Amino acid sequence: MKAKRVETQPGQPFPIGPTLMAGGVNFCLFSKNAEQVDLVLFDHAEDVKPSQVITLDPIQNKTYHYWHGFVPHVQAGQLYAYRISGPHDVMKGHRFDPQCFLLDPYGKATVTPTNKKDTSIPMKSVVCDLHQYDWENDQHPKRPFAQTVIYEMHVAGFTKNPNSGIPAAKRGTYSGLIEKIPYLTELGITAVELLPVFQFDNRVTQEGRSNYWGYSPISFFAIHQGYGSTNNPLKTLDEFRDLVKAFHRVGIEVILDVVFNHTGEGGEGGPTYSFRGIDNSIYYTLESDKTHYANYSGCGNTLNANHPIVRRMIIDSLHFWVKEMHVDGFRFDLASILSRDEHGRPIENPPILWDIESDPVLAGTKLIAEAWDAAGLYQVGNFIGDSWKEWNGKFRDDVRSFMKGDSGVVKRFVTRLVGSPDLFAHQEREPEQSINFVTCHDGFTLNDLVSYNEKHNEANGEENRDGGNDNLSWNGGEEGPTSNPDIEAWRNRQIKNFFTINLLSVGAPMILMGDEVRRTQQGNNNAYCQDNVLSWFDWSLVKKHADLFRFVKLLLDYRLARDLSKAEYAMSLRELMDQRLITWHGVKVNEPDWADHSHSIAFTVQALSGTLAMHFMINAYSEPLTFELPKVSIGPVTLWKRWIDTNRPTPEDITEWGKAPAVTESTYTVNAFSVVILVN
Repeated sequence: MKAKRVETQPGQPFPIGPTLMAGGVNFCLFSKNAEQVDLVLFDHAEDVKPSQVITLDPIQNKTYHYWHGFVPHVQAGQLYAYRISGPHDVMKGHRFDPQCFLLDPYGKATVTPTNKKDTSIPMKSVVCDLHQYDWENDQHPKRPFAQTVIYEMHVAGFTKNPNSGIPAAKRGTYSGLIEKIPYLTELGITAVELLPVFQFDNRVTQEGRSNYWGYSPISFFAIHQGYGSTNNPLKTLDEFRDLVKAFHRVGIEVILDVVFNHTGEGGEGGPTYSFRGIDNSIYYTLESDKTHYANYSGCGNTLNANHPIVRRMIIDSLHFWVKEMHVDGFRFDLASILSRDEHGRPIENPPILWDIESDPVLAGTKLIAEAWDAAGLYQVGNFIGDSWKEWNGKFRDDVRSFMKGDSGVVKRFVTRLVGSPDLFAHQEREPEQSINFVTCHDGFTLNDLVSYNEKHNEANGEENRDGGNDNLSWNGGEEGPTSNPDIEAWRNRQIKNFFTINLLSVGAPMILMGDEVRRTQQGNNNAYCQDNVLSWFDWSLVKKHADLFRFVKLLLDYRLARDLSKAEYAMSLRELMDQRLITWHGVKVNEPDWADHSHSIAFTVQALSGTLAMHFMINAYSEPLTFELPKVSIGPVTLWKRWIDTNRPTPEDITEWGKAPAVTESTYTVNAFSVVILVN
């Protein structure tokens, strides 16, 4: 297309991206190896061809490697993209294609085609005015991790089911989620961890599968338009901010699951949306031959996160989400990739991670690392810095293994209960260094963990090859749904066991959306492409499994009602262990069985203040076990009281704190696969 001549001023190289100014917009884009940059303007979202093409002059409109121009009369809502000419020399890592329309890496909103199967219509960036929104004195809750319970959830999947009670126009949207906040406050969680809300390519394949989870971003600034209740990207921007503001009003923090390890452009045969066509050799980590992408993410490419330009983009993105969108923290997907250099080698002091760690804008935000990557780099317990908390995959595996009755696990299981000192104690960090979880989006739900021995991913169209094979699951005797009341009772009990262990162990707990009402994915442990009832929250389960919801709610009530000002909740993990506040037992007092064949453990936890004691008995054996009880010697209290017994029917499975019935015997029989907690 022959470029239209418009009166464009030189503009300036900062800020990067589109900036509304008096009389127009300043556009700025980094590209070191570009030979020509065209800024193209569109009139409508479905347009295939631009209405105007503005060629940036390399003399007037370029400073260093920044291409820029001030375009008069442009306003918020303007649709635009870039076309860039340069060498297409894959041997040097260059993949410029002047036929491609490219999203602005710093664009704050995008529009995508209405027809998700039409690849001829380009996605477009949108000019936004970020300063017109009324935050109404919104404040970050700033809860300490000691008071934090994280609920990992999918924005759309939470309300998309027709039985959600949400009007059809709001199902699967930010607005729809706002309407379900009372459910989350009743449950008692304090933070939501939202699966990716950065714009991702959600076009549907010919087989009908989609990128449901969203772990393939095409922008690190733009909010995902697909979760908006309107097609107006500016309104979607405000809709997300309405969501954050609504969460903050009830004291719930918003943590974003962010993906800075790869993009949705995939490998050599993938589409060109932005970075590949802007400066491929800068943005991506390439193999030594430059023709192939390093693939430490398992998704086809790896972002070159420690390159100065990419580092700046990541920090600018985090600043945007904290300053302009008021989010409270970030969970970094495959965070260990961020510790690799441009050749893929691990760095002892990764620049980008220290940039994040020491950044004053990010001080006080929650930083959570998934401290491994898809190429085998595993850094749990050794992640850099003082601010990072870490997903504890060993907690998940050892708790699952012990509770299904595996041998040789008791020592590891106990280590997970007390905050994984084998991983974290050497760092002199607070106990909440460990983010404890039994399930997350990636894998079985808690219901399926106790209902399936094998994964059942046939619906994904990969002949059940995808997803993990070693799930440490056990179905209790029948695969999938059962009409056997004994198996069903065992499953319900096991789920309560997992919740009890997770929510009362040392560390910061995370629970998966819907586990509190036994949400199932029918044995699918990799539902990344299942944007349907298989993945959505089934709201009929809230009534069906009201006993489990009550159980989890009362557990959370206790966790959040603790007096966190007391010394025992402010000590480091090592100090807690050094105080010997825990006394270990077996079926006999003071005689713990650490042998490989042991499937049970008991322990007494005593507060430093001397006013409270709790006695735990955990039986992962196939038969009931009778435990001796230690004598109560705390204050005037002479009897233990039964707070939790997961074998008992509701409401006796857990009592309201302070209303526990007395235990008059000197022993207590704990049923097979049950957890009992006594208090004094």
